[in-house]
Amino acid sequence: MQAQTQLEQVTREQEAAMARRLLQANELYRFANSPETEPAMRGHARQQVREALDVVLGAQPEHPEALNLLGRVAMDEGRLEEAGEVLGRARVAAPDSGQVLANLGYLALMREEAEQAEALFDEALTHERQSAPAFAGKAHALRQQQRFDQAYLHYRTLLDHGAEWDSVYAGMLECARHLDVHQADSALAQDAIRLLSHPGLPHQELSRFVTNLLRQQYAQEMAPGDWLLDAVCADELLLLALETTLLADAELERLITQARRALLLEVRDTGELYESRQRLAMALSRYATRTGFAQVVSEEEDAFIRELDANLKVELRDSFQPEEVAAGLIIRSLYGALFHQSYAQHIGRLALADWPEGMQPLMAETYYHKADEEAYKQQFQEKQDELALARADLPHAWPCWHNLRIHHEQPLKQELEQSLGIDTSAWPETVRILVIGAGSGQHAMELANYFTDVEVVAVDENLAGLAHGNRLAQEKGLQNIVFWPYSLATRFIQDGNQVQMVEIRQLPSEGHDGTPIKTLAQQALGSGGLLHIHTGEHGASRVDVALRRMMERHRLQPTTETLRRLRRMILNNPQHEAYQELLNEPDFYATAGCRKRWFFPEDGNQLHALMDNLSSEVDWKLLRARDTDGANLATAPVVRQLQAQAFGSGTQSLVGQGLSLYFQRRR
Repeated sequence: MQAQTQLEQVTREQEAAMARRLLQANELYRFANSPETEPAMRGHARQQVREALDVVLGAQPEHPEALNLLGRVAMDEGRLEEAGEVLGRARVAAPDSGQVLANLGYLALMREEAEQAEALFDEALTHERQSAPAFAGKAHALRQQQRFDQAYLHYRTLLDHGAEWDSVYAGMLECARHLDVHQADSALAQDAIRLLSHPGLPHQELSRFVTNLLRQQYAQEMAPGDWLLDAVCADELLLLALETTLLADAELERLITQARRALLLEVRDTGELYESRQRLAMALSRYATRTGFAQVVSEEEDAFIRELDANLKVELRDSFQPEEVAAGLIIRSLYGALFHQSYAQHIGRLALADWPEGMQPLMAETYYHKADEEAYKQQFQEKQDELALARADLPHAWPCWHNLRIHHEQPLKQELEQSLGIDTSAWPETVRILVIGAGSGQHAMELANYFTDVEVVAVDENLAGLAHGNRLAQEKGLQNIVFWPYSLATRFIQDGNQVQMVEIRQLPSEGHDGTPIKTLAQQALGSGGLLHIHTGEHGASRVDVALRRMMERHRLQPTTETLRRLRRMILNNPQHEAYQELLNEPDFYATAGCRKRWFFPEDGNQLHALMDNLSSEVDWKLLRARDTDGANLATAPVVRQLQAQAFGSGTQSLVGQGLSLYFQRRR
């Protein structure tokens, strides 16, 4: 009896020791996946998790909780075969475990087996009806199947029940981008407010969703009147939209223009910017700055602004208190960046923190950020081309963005081995990526921010876009990305430096006289290197071509004034069939977007030349092709179409089809 008691005590002590070890492993796993944990520490923590689990599984080889956690670690490390084997054992050991079934569902998602994942999450929910991870997993599975409306409702339910995870917000935003809004809907409006209020989301990607909501909301109330200022000041969705995103709709632009004019006339007549109007005024200013002051200005407004400029020049000349000039600067910033005004140097005597707190975002965008970006541009020879431009003609960054998409961090080599099945063992420890045509750099920044083993060279011919990206990279503390013009990137490659991956996002303009993209990509990539290219719309639409011909015929100069006159012509004739395509383009609603389309369109010939080169199977291997919806395509037909194009066949060109193509260089 005493021996049995001692044996039971030893068994209890062993079980307690295993439980403590498993608890330790779970704590280490949470540490490894915390956003605050440094990437290097995460790998070390996962190794400690494995060591703790080895002890548990050494004593109890089929311990379901230990196997389940080991499967999660293997998934995080990209070891999908190991994860499948371990989680399979866990399922045998605990067939009714909702956690194991949910993890198997997430594994299926990683393998892009969305239907199987949905079935696994459904089974998990039959055992654990309140499991938020399983419910979230089902939302992800529905989204991966492009059942966006159903996934959206799942994400809404999760947020309503307090599961405010980044992955839920990111999933809901992705679904919102694909929803069609046919009528004003208060629930959708509240969802949009919730998404726009989240400080870490890429609000620029909600443009279409929010635009459609507001268009339906104001469908019956577009005529100007006394209702306007009170209505827009009380509209939280409109205010957030003005502060964070783009409203790509001609009628909404008219509403914004009317609200701005009504506000200015109220200030002119009363001599005061009322407190109840201040948020609207600053939101309108931030929106105007983001769009490059594209909105039409009446003669009445222009006259008042000239008078205001004269007053501000006097008020700012000597020492001043921020509160004394705040209202005047807010109103002035509705019509032009403060950094470009003749009295800008006086504003610079104050630091950003010296201004009233609520005014600081506006002052940052209209003055301090522009000052930082201008300083960055000074180091490049291309800045010489801007010296002859009027202040109003200086290009803006476009697309204008602030936040990055939400992704999980991982090594790029691991992701490529998993998704493309390539061997990256011969690649250097740090992978160098050349992003050609980075725009204002959001995608390049995401590569640098979320992949832990990369250096990124982002290239563009718009200095404003480079400066915008550089400033945001500095704000995030990223040391592994540079933003260069083509001249510097070309010199870097011609000096013998190579990269392991080239990504082509946009093409240089037709007037670009640098090294052709085909040559630059060939020189940059060595054997085994990757080329990722997008075959979306390059060049210009029919109406863009017609507008450029009109400019040539009437000898119009490529200035901001010309651009605004062309925009006004189109906005005054919104029903004209030829303009419908352009009115649906986000580019149309910002001066920088119009400038790119009408004055400096992409050179489609460069893409055709590159595609002809890629048709050679001796030099290139097509690894993956995806369509506009993200669905995988068979590679053989794509290669045949490439080759037919190269030999002058009448087959339809791949250019303009919106494909995403990954090629590997053979030699």
